[in-house]
Amino acid sequence: MTDMGSGRTLPVAVVTPVRGRLEHLVNQRRFLDEVAPDVRHVIVAVDMPDLGDDLRAAGVMGESVSIVPLDDHPLGMPTARARNVGATAALDDGAELIVFLDVDCVPLPGFVDASRDAQCQLDARGERAVLNGIVTYLGEDDRLDGEFPAAARRFVAPHAARPAPSSGAVEVDDDHRLLWSLAFALDADAWRACGGFDERYVGYGAEDTDFGMRARDAGLRMAWVGGAHALHQWHPSANPPRHHVVDIVRNANLYRERWGTWPMEGWLQAFADEGLVEWTPTSLSLASPH
Repeated sequence: MTDMGSGRTLPVAVVTPVRGRLEHLVNQRRFLDEVAPDVRHVIVAVDMPDLGDDLRAAGVMGESVSIVPLDDHPLGMPTARARNVGATAALDDGAELIVFLDVDCVPLPGFVDASRDAQCQLDARGERAVLNGIVTYLGEDDRLDGEFPAAARRFVAPHAARPAPSSGAVEVDDDHRLLWSLAFALDADAWRACGGFDERYVGYGAEDTDFGMRARDAGLRMAWVGGAHALHQWHPSANPPRHHVVDIVRNANLYRERWGTWPMEGWLQAFADEGLVEWTPTSLSLASPH
């Protein structure tokens, strides 16, 4: 929990963009209050002017909470901008480690401390990296309402597509396309080196893959933090996410223009197979109506 070079505690802020998902946010607040009561929680409320009243009514609007209002975007959820706005507010409030936590995720005991300790380990080794948490997806019947964080450990079953080192271990690699914006952290200097998220990405998809590449270009590695467990609360979804196809096509083209490769290739192939998009190695567009 301390900076090993100075013996002081590393100030941490958790940043959560939200539009809707009030029930999930209430659970996140409840868990944060228990597992990390010392951290500032910066909630970026997108088109939710009454969110403070809603959290007070739910009994989870503590003194550690800052709500930053943000207008919605005509093209969809401005996730990239919301994260940038939240990070700026966190840094202005004195945070030196920013933890980005998706509104659907709740942190288990040790989540923040593990991230803090991992940053101290990297500092001691002279390494710079994005810190990735370990995420478990809950099923529809896995309810957290009224659940105590310690008891919720029983749900831990890390996603097989990402590394999951043991508690206390920090696994470092260079697969930047695996960055998962559900639960990740980086220190203030690393955040500034990356330049934040590209706010041209609006709506669903690719802004986090783009950020991973920006981190690579800034000289950051990818670190997977043992013990930094978060649970992703269930919500209805589709695979592929057909209701986001317009956003995904727009953002995928933006990503390819910047980086020369396609992101989200599995989804793009599924959309192409279903006749929703026209996709070649060099072009992507919505399919023409017949």
